[in-house]
Amino acid sequence: RIGVARDEVSDWHEPSPGPAREHLLRESLRPAPTTDAWRALVERGGDDIADGLTGLSAIAANDPAEESLAIALALRAALETPGRSAALVTPDRGLARRVAAELKRWDIAIDDSAGRPMAHTSAGAFLCLLAEAAEAQFAPVPLLALLKHPFAGSGQDAAEFRARARLLDRALRGPRPDPGLAGVTRALQGAPATLQEWWRDIAALLAPLESLFSAGDIALIELVAAHLAAAEALACDASENCLLWRNPDGEAAAQFTAALQDAAADLPAIEPSSYAPLFRRLAMQQPVRAAFGRHPRLAILGPLEARLQHFDLVVLGGLNEGSWPQSAAADPWFSRPMRATLGLEQPERAIGLSAHDFAMLAAGPEVLLTRALKADGTPTVPSRWLQRLTQLTRGLKLEDRLSPAEDKARLAAQLLSVPQDERLKRPRPAPPVTARPRRLTVTEIETWLRDPYAIYAKHVLRLKKWDPLDEAVGPLERGTALHRALELFVARYPQELPDNAAVALTVIADQVFAEMGVPKAALALWRPRFLSAAQWFVDFEQARRDGIAETWLERKGRLILPAPGGDFELVARADRIDRLTQGGAAILDYKTGALPKKKDTATFLMPQLPLEGAILEAGGFDDIPALPTAELLYVKLSGGAVPGEPRWLEEASDLPAAALEKLKARIAWFDEPATPYPPRLIPRSLDDEGDYDHLARVREWAPSGWSPEEGWE
Repeated sequence: RIGVARDEVSDWHEPSPGPAREHLLRESLRPAPTTDAWRALVERGGDDIADGLTGLSAIAANDPAEESLAIALALRAALETPGRSAALVTPDRGLARRVAAELKRWDIAIDDSAGRPMAHTSAGAFLCLLAEAAEAQFAPVPLLALLKHPFAGSGQDAAEFRARARLLDRALRGPRPDPGLAGVTRALQGAPATLQEWWRDIAALLAPLESLFSAGDIALIELVAAHLAAAEALACDASENCLLWRNPDGEAAAQFTAALQDAAADLPAIEPSSYAPLFRRLAMQQPVRAAFGRHPRLAILGPLEARLQHFDLVVLGGLNEGSWPQSAAADPWFSRPMRATLGLEQPERAIGLSAHDFAMLAAGPEVLLTRALKADGTPTVPSRWLQRLTQLTRGLKLEDRLSPAEDKARLAAQLLSVPQDERLKRPRPAPPVTARPRRLTVTEIETWLRDPYAIYAKHVLRLKKWDPLDEAVGPLERGTALHRALELFVARYPQELPDNAAVALTVIADQVFAEMGVPKAALALWRPRFLSAAQWFVDFEQARRDGIAETWLERKGRLILPAPGGDFELVARADRIDRLTQGGAAILDYKTGALPKKKDTATFLMPQLPLEGAILEAGGFDDIPALPTAELLYVKLSGGAVPGEPRWLEEASDLPAAALEKLKARIAWFDEPATPYPPRLIPRSLDDEGDYDHLARVREWAPSGWSPEEGWE
């Protein structure tokens, strides 16, 4: 087209590998129908191909972590030669970030041509968090993520602001408060006055942004303006200086937001809920590059940026199908015939351009080709160019020439491997007897049997588990509401049930749900199930009323047990105790979940009801005389396909005394000063997870002469 013959074009400079490398690459990348020409290379011996392999090597790592460390080792080794330069060329941005992170092992900051997405910088992350908190109506998790960001200060001392944010974190634990800033304010009504005052100041800064997000469609430029105004007000330090626009990432954020404001002036109104994802998407596409402070002899480049640059060592990383070359994208608008008719390029042209980049970069003086055998736990397919190169060298019996003199992948594997030290012994904490718990509830006794370390953490170490943020309203709240509704119902109708008893119980339950503030979403699931359970409970209660002389509800009880380490107090709160007309008493426990298994109750792994019976027989319940135990009964109310189910414990009259003797024996053994705090002494089943040597470990902790047949099976 420009009137110049091909032989009139001279080389820019003499390539250092020489014509042999060019010949190697031409043969490797020749069209598939012409690969029969490789037979001629075999006949000639392939000496020119062997010369082309000089300076070219390939390694295969086990996974991307090992590949990135191997590349970092190769780049670090290049710095040992004065003046030597090296670069990683890859289209895989994940691999590039991994290599940059690995080089920090040696305090090397490498220049990445693609930079970092603005959303991953401090300024960009702060702006994204603010938009997402407003979009989520300032729910606890996004709100606390915003207020714990280093830029958040609102003109206060940084340490004091962070301390208040942590107090807010503790105050918002549990179920999510009502939406909006007002919901958070209501949730803090019982918090200290200083925290409430601090929150009111923060809420005043965020209120204008909240009002825009609660409106209908609004102009994008107004959202951007309110977003930036709230960000600047929240990101001020104690000297009233805005931290948001400092440093290179702040300058990039200022330019980005200014460009967004200019572009938003002519755009139509949008839904406020779409602003936060739009802002983050745009921020992810905006690169932020460091102006200085990067190593002068190392670089990370994309294939496009590396075309006309020269390095002594070039590492071509991520040579897997789908990464390099990337798969041809499917066009949702034009089929291949349509593209051909319109004169558009076919999707495979991008693969041809990637092949051109590979050929140009692989012609360097020293080239290292890398790939990972697995990615995300899935085997990978090597790049088609790497497959061609491997097949060519294998046919010429030159595959060993591709192995590097020093296998960086092997070195990376050694660095990443963790030596298997001697296995740590089981913890054997042995606190003094005076520090061991002397008061437990009957439900904690069950925990003590199944997981003693939970009791150790709670009563010896005094650890308290925090409720999670945005805790779902689930079985615990449902069980509390059901217990309260049944308590009020039985207390209101202790003798005769009304004709519309199920309706009366439902009305009481609705009042309980309202007092607890159960969300409408949970109530939509709970209420229909409760209606079914209420009808079953009324029928069950009607059948039992003739045999009941008196009922006590939610009564507290205690029993003092003499022990070697001092008196041990057993406390309980019984859901319901009925004095029967035929003599004795029945103890009921309401369940909303699964009923205990028979083997658990038979082996005293769930001793709640038997121990409550022991307290009752000793007269330990408030205002209730000592009564023999006639019935121990679990009542399940689920409201499902089977709305309710009772389960009586067999031989109820004998269980309290037996459970009490078991407990006394355990307390006596536990009060021995030299006895360590045991691990889980009793497995959930004797063949727990097929672990048949569990009994041997039990004997290790048991008193001398103890055998499984003697108790605590």
